[in-house]
This record gives sequence, C-alpha cells and structure tokens, in this order.
Amino acid sequence: MKKNIATILGVLATTTYGQEILTPESDPLEKNAITDEAYTLDWYMVQDSIKRSVGKVDTQIMVKDDEISFVVNVNIPNATTPWVDTTIVQRKDFAPIYHSSYNQNRDMVLKYGDRLTGYYFDKKSEEKTIINESLPASIFDSSSYPQLIRWLPFEDDFSAAISIFDYNPNAKIGELSVSINQVTSHKMKFKGNTVDVWKVEVTDDISDNQVLNTYYISKNSRKLLRHIIDMKGRKMIMERETP
Repeated sequence: MKKNIATILGVLATTTYGQEILTPESDPLEKNAITDEAYTLDWYMVQDSIKRSVGKVDTQIMVKDDEISFVVNVNIPNATTPWVDTTIVQRKDFAPIYHSSYNQNRDMVLKYGDRLTGYYFDKKSEEKTIINESLPASIFDSSSYPQLIRWLPFEDDFSAAISIFDYNPNAKIGELSVSINQVTSHKMKFKGNTVDVWKVEVTDDISDNQVLNTYYISKNSRKLLRHIIDMKGRKMIMERETP
C-alpha cells in the first residue's frame, strides 16, 4: 500500500497518477544527513552473464555556506577526453543553480535563474546552441536527482514522483518526471558484511521509463553502496569501492 507522502513530508503537493510530486518547494530532504564526501564507484557492464570493467566514477560532495556542489569525474581507460560533470544546488532545498558537463561528445553549461541560460556544443556536428529557456516554477536539475534520492525520508512502500528539468537537444528538453516506484528494506552483502539498506527502484522520463535504476542506500549512513541499471537485456553495475 502506498504511503501518503504529503503526511510524511508535512507539505501539500500536487499529484500525478496517484503519486506525490516532490519539488524544491516541497522541501522533502533530510538535510542534516548531507555532509562533505568523496567516494569511488567501480563501473561494470554485464551481458550474457559476462561481467567486464568499464571504468571508475569518482564523486566529490562539498557543502559550503548556502550551496552544495557535486563534482563527478568519469574515468574510462583510453578515453581521449576527460568526462567531468559539475552540479551546484541550494543547500536549503536542492533548487538548481548551475550544471556543466564536459565529455568527448559535447560540452554543456546551464545556469539557473529566472530563465535557463548557457550553451550546448555538439562536438560531432560542431554546432553550438545558445540556451535561453523558460523554466517551470519549481524543479530539480536532472543531474542532481540520483544524489537527492539518498536523503529522502524513506520507509517501506514509499513512492513519489520527482519533478526535474533536463536539457538534451537530441532527445528531450523541459520538465520531466522521475518515478520512485518502490522502496523496500533489504539486507545486502557488501565487502564481507551484511548491511541494512533501502532498495529503491526508479524509472524516469529521460529513458521513456524503459530503464530501471535500482539504488542500494545504507540506512545508517545514507551512502550509495550499489547502483544497478537494467536496459532491455543489458545491465550496468556501479559499486562503491570502500564501505
């Protein structure tokens, strides 16, 4: 049975398809749990029961004054161009301030304010698009939601929708939805220990809800221990290097 998230959060939110919509205005986060952190995820591809290493993903979280910064470095052997994503959000409500992404396919800079401004440079076509878009009243940046999920007030059978803004001229631009479909208590073997985790199953409009993301989040520390991505017969696994 789905919980009434408005009761849990103590806020009144709009609903979609029976789910509460979480936005910065609904203030859904347990912010006291957010601290400076640096960690590495080992990245694997699994296909036909064969598991091979793809690379590593280093994440640094910095909490300073009124802002939280997330800097993600994706390290792939033999990559010719660094892959670095940076996201800055307001500390009080996770409202987006800035996002940039630089990799071998494109460079992108997004600045949030009354309007979304910045640019998108497609390295294949060498086409640069200047961004000046209107924004929904209250949304999260799409790059921040995997972190945001770690600090929601989970309990068994929690479900909700998260309102995000995504900019991808090759797919979709605008307000999209992330669906937290199921949250369950789970015991997971991790680095030789049994850990109590929240198993969080998520889909989103970015992939037309065709990709299932399953996050395993420590109940005690709120650390992301494992992230499994199921993509129609293919699977990727991200696993934390150290407890």
